[in-house]
Amino acid sequence: MSRKVVRSSKFRHVFGQALKADQCYDDIRISQMTWDSNFCSVNPKFVAMIVDASGGGAFIVLPLSKTGRIDMSLPTVCGHTGPVLDIEFCPHNDNIIASGSEDCSVMIWEIPDGGLISPLKDPAVKLDGHSKRVGILSWHPTAHNVLMSAGCDNVVILWNVVHGEAVVRIDSVHTDLIYSACWNRNGSQILTSCKDKKLRVLDPRKGSVICEKDKPHEGSRPVRAVFVSDGKILTTGFSRMSERQVALWDPKNFGEPLTLQELDTSSGVLLPFFDPDTGIVYLCGKGDSSIRYFEVTDEAPYVHYLSMYSSKESQKGMGYMPKRGLEVNKCEIARFYKLHERKCEPIVMTVPRKSDLFQEDLYPDTIGPEPSVEADDWFSGKNGEPILISLKDGFVATTKNKEFKVIKSLMATTSSSLSNRQSDSAVREHRNPLPVYCVLMNLSVTNKLILPKIPSAIHTICTPDEPMLKEE
Repeated sequence: MSRKVVRSSKFRHVFGQALKADQCYDDIRISQMTWDSNFCSVNPKFVAMIVDASGGGAFIVLPLSKTGRIDMSLPTVCGHTGPVLDIEFCPHNDNIIASGSEDCSVMIWEIPDGGLISPLKDPAVKLDGHSKRVGILSWHPTAHNVLMSAGCDNVVILWNVVHGEAVVRIDSVHTDLIYSACWNRNGSQILTSCKDKKLRVLDPRKGSVICEKDKPHEGSRPVRAVFVSDGKILTTGFSRMSERQVALWDPKNFGEPLTLQELDTSSGVLLPFFDPDTGIVYLCGKGDSSIRYFEVTDEAPYVHYLSMYSSKESQKGMGYMPKRGLEVNKCEIARFYKLHERKCEPIVMTVPRKSDLFQEDLYPDTIGPEPSVEADDWFSGKNGEPILISLKDGFVATTKNKEFKVIKSLMATTSSSLSNRQSDSAVREHRNPLPVYCVLMNLSVTNKLILPKIPSAIHTICTPDEPMLKEE
């Protein structure tokens, strides 16, 4: 009798846990659109959710700390004339978010640091180029201000956001509706899945097909695909009997999958989220009440089932926090923002560890917010590898967000106003040095000040509006 050997993995005991009610975002009318996108985007500053809106499309942007019941009168981003289908924060500037809508446009918005205090109707940049609704958005992972959009017109457009222009237009490759589109790790390739039952790897600047796979899944329901480690591709789809499947492919040999596993018979599309630092892929089904997670390795069967987080309520969408927004002292390796019908619930994935020390094996250097190449250079052919940061002391921004400066002069830059405030404060300090002097001399400041002998140089700085001083 052979004994079954359990595969050793430090992620075998990863567990998911929903945060308490007071740390959720309540009373939010999540959009009722039947579109298979995440409906939520999150970064270390904000969480954004697509909401129901009359007379157009809207989404709300909340600071992460603004938990509890959300006021119905909270300002929204409401510049679209049709329902919003997808939103995504820029990975290089936490205050910039892009939105795609049924009105065929893509809009770029700048969110102030404390969140919105009034409805935001005018975008920083409006990108027009699609002839049908825009349902997929994805920022370039390493190039600054490069955005990819895909619409129901079967066209993929790469935008230089700063100039507000479409630089690359891929309109002759896809013959039907595009289900998903994403970048590889350094942004040198694009992966798309399409209703014509083909999986394609594209050269983004040439718009040409590098390789393609016909019928990665036999079923007619939507297929989702993402790049995982070592250039491999993970897909989720359906069998002929409508059973949900997950498969792993090697683009160098697209003939047969490295592995193909059947999961269940639910009808919801599985949205994959891959963490390159841990090699874990999370599968979140729209309409499901669970999150499955698998570990992707180099040994057969390549995709190893770990566990499943289950809850009572189904999810309408899901946001995924970048690694730099996690709490490393709690061994948190992923955080999701699950959308219910009327609220958003954070779910934390944790590796149980007894030690309070920093766990270096869980947190290798990860992708930071700094871009490695500018848009013009990238479109000219230059690639850039991600710039990595350490999470050992918790992520602390050592540089400011790269300023979002539009060539079209549609937005005022913030640097001038900041310098004006700094110079004003310096003038105030120069004009009123006496209170500082009093503190240093340990004197109490009253309506009538009595000072010891003060050097005449200080008297000369006094202005007529200062209180009269009487020498002792």
